[in-house]
Amino acid sequence: MVKIATWNVNSVNARLANMVEWLAEAAPDIVLLQEIKCVDGAFPRLAVEQAGYHVETHGQKSYNGVAILSRQPVEVTRRGLPGDESDEQARYIEGITCGLKVASIYLPNGNPLGTPKFPYKLAWLERLRAHAARLLEGDVPVVLGGDYNVIPEDRDCRNPDEWLGDALFQPESRRAFRALLHLGYYDAFRTLHPEQAGAYTFWDYQGGAFQTDDGIRIDHLLLSPAAADRLEACEIHKAPRGRPKASDHTPIVVTLSD
Repeated sequence: MVKIATWNVNSVNARLANMVEWLAEAAPDIVLLQEIKCVDGAFPRLAVEQAGYHVETHGQKSYNGVAILSRQPVEVTRRGLPGDESDEQARYIEGITCGLKVASIYLPNGNPLGTPKFPYKLAWLERLRAHAARLLEGDVPVVLGGDYNVIPEDRDCRNPDEWLGDALFQPESRRAFRALLHLGYYDAFRTLHPEQAGAYTFWDYQGGAFQTDDGIRIDHLLLSPAAADRLEACEIHKAPRGRPKASDHTPIVVTLSD
């Protein structure tokens, strides 16, 4: 069995105690982190290594930043998403570990609409689609995990009307997410829970969103066909969101058979 998690930790140094506690409880083999919000040298490597993980990062001061943690060594195959050499934002890291090719993805938010941030989001999604298609040409199972900043369907949020003017919910964003699935990838959660509503991975800090379960599902694990053939479980671990000093996201974990 291989357990792969994705988690937007919203500043790894601020959430370190929570993260180490969850690592001990859940014992994932691979963890894909987003929004580490630190340069590579400021990542709390020692604490994570003491928890039993190898660490590879693609960091950025104060913003963005992604990482791969693994029980086994990671062979990094890419830092940064191809297709725009001028893009300096640290939003993508990819590597091979545990017999899988995995990527940690922090997709642009895109808000507010009417600014360059939304076209940047859509262009980033198209670059991701092109690269994801190339990954399918290899013979290693692929797992693309991360904070996609896309609400795929109405049932992936508590109150759809609240999101009509948000970049996460725009038809263009959702269409671009579906384009990834049309390549042949599987949304792990929807594959095993096709009818379930009310399953969320993010709750805003404002307005008592977590207490009223006013959430959205924007953290996804997309599996290549070879990985999807091994899919046994996909679970959202809600408890970390309720802890003191929590990230506004919570982990989602897939289990693949050997």
